[in-house]
Amino acid sequence: MAEAAPRAYTSALRTRQAQETRARIVAAAARLFASQGYQATTIAAIAREAGVSAETVKTTAAKAELLIAAFEVTFSGSEAAESLVETEVASGLLDLPDDAFLDGVLTQITTANQRGHGLWTVLLGAALSDPVVDEALRRILDNRAADYRGFVAELVRRGIAPAATDTDATADALSFLLSPESYQQLVAQSGWTPARYADWLRTTVLAEVTRP
Repeated sequence: MAEAAPRAYTSALRTRQAQETRARIVAAAARLFASQGYQATTIAAIAREAGVSAETVKTTAAKAELLIAAFEVTFSGSEAAESLVETEVASGLLDLPDDAFLDGVLTQITTANQRGHGLWTVLLGAALSDPVVDEALRRILDNRAADYRGFVAELVRRGIAPAATDTDATADALSFLLSPESYQQLVAQSGWTPARYADWLRTTVLAEVTRP
């Protein structure tokens, strides 16, 4: 019985070290995928960027899995979450008062898009040729649709959106307006400032959710 505590400590230490190594590898992969794209980024390059061996990278995750994890962590702060409610992006939002809720959500999503739009573009491109990435993209899109349906329902519950709101149609519109693609096109491609984008987003989303 006396050995139980040291063994537990060693196991916890190894788990923490493995988590730290994975986080470093995912962060390195995110930087390289964003700057070089999916095809040009190699396991060897990720290993060098992370300061580990290529074998360590391979045992941590496959290249496709690293791209998926890189996007999820960069965008939301969490891997493999089924809902944004479970991630840093939504932290504390449901606790906001009604008059601050919509602005709080828009601020968080805008920040997430600013971080993740580049990797989102890489993810879309990789999904065209990699079935693992394609499957993950479908899951992400399904989860996003469910998140926006829940968001609209919360707006209705709080009296921000009319009770007669068509939840599915409004969720589809918000999924488009608040997508990484809109940030990519308006800020990265068209040269809008993040402040102008945020103002446009608030005006457009407010008009959509309050429409009778």
